[in-house]
Amino acid sequence: MKRKVFVAGVGMIPFSKPGKSEPYMVMGERAAKLALEDARVPYAEVQQAYVSYVYGDSTAGQAAIYRVGLTGIPVFNLNNNCSSGSSALYLARQAVESGMVECAIALGFEQMVPGALKGAYDDRPSPMARFAETMSELQGYDDAAPRASQFFGGAGRDYMKQYGIRADTFARISVKARQHAARNPLAVFRDTVTLDQVMAAPTVFEPLTRLQCCPPTCGAAAAILCSEDFARRHGLDAKVFIAAQAMTTDTPSTFDKRDMRQLVGYDMTQAAAAQVYEAAGIGPEDLDVVELHDCFTANELITYEGLGLTPEGTAEKFIVEGDNTYGGRVVTNPSGGLLSKGHPLGATGLAQCAELTWQLRGQADQRQVEGARLALQHNLGLGGACVVTLYQAA
Repeated sequence: MKRKVFVAGVGMIPFSKPGKSEPYMVMGERAAKLALEDARVPYAEVQQAYVSYVYGDSTAGQAAIYRVGLTGIPVFNLNNNCSSGSSALYLARQAVESGMVECAIALGFEQMVPGALKGAYDDRPSPMARFAETMSELQGYDDAAPRASQFFGGAGRDYMKQYGIRADTFARISVKARQHAARNPLAVFRDTVTLDQVMAAPTVFEPLTRLQCCPPTCGAAAAILCSEDFARRHGLDAKVFIAAQAMTTDTPSTFDKRDMRQLVGYDMTQAAAAQVYEAAGIGPEDLDVVELHDCFTANELITYEGLGLTPEGTAEKFIVEGDNTYGGRVVTNPSGGLLSKGHPLGATGLAQCAELTWQLRGQADQRQVEGARLALQHNLGLGGACVVTLYQAA
């Protein structure tokens, strides 16, 4: 890392179900202003903006940013599927770290519609075509099930085949997610559920029931990044910095290993995490809190191992013994995660950033992980990209 990059401020609005939110540009404006207020930085000091969303027209980023101010700065619009928010964070961090700018904003928002994710165009080849073809070769295709659930449900099936775990092991992750979200006033689902309720919910794609799939969500979140010099000059109370960050995309193993786990990004996750640990000089055993990409319970389970939180083949023991929650080895998704907090695609990575910043500042209220000093963020997008970010308390 060339220069230390601080997270000077974060902002997040309450996430909501489709049809219950404000328009995307209003949500984006609110999140950006919250982050600026948190940082105590006037918008005029921001030199670049990186704005992420998946479902929206060109220059939607400008439409949101212009409501904050018309300062003429560069505004970059980003779409990297579900990893869009952390991709915006990655570029903002690069700009500050390199010395190109002293202060940048990363903003993400999404105004979603009810139902399963689907492409915006039907008159051209899909960017996901190779992934879908490989999935069909490995396990067939179910026209009645949402495509995303087939990708991640298939990954869960392959894990079950190799290690013989119980189907309700995945369901325990949903129970944990709701317990955590019950403490988060910004989450969509705050009612707790029992293991029996999760298992009895309608099956979406074996082994996943409806309560094991993240909901379509509307929302926005933002982060203000700055250099150490900028923080000092402006008297900012910068308590959190990015200790390491890595972004990976697919390699031949995604398709060549003939395993659904690789097709949904396991190797990308493992590679990004390894780069971060090496750059920071730490190991997964040093982490206090993790926000990871739990779009489906199956992905949370395999990601435990991809990030090295527990050795390969031991995720069931990790879950059953409570090592993934308060009082265990490492608290995962204290926010409630995508499963319960919600998953507005372009905002998710920045909502994770906000949660971990609050954790390291000691501002997470009922969700606070006591004594948290090192926090890891994992954000994944099929098609594909994976961003892993390590935050440290200054």
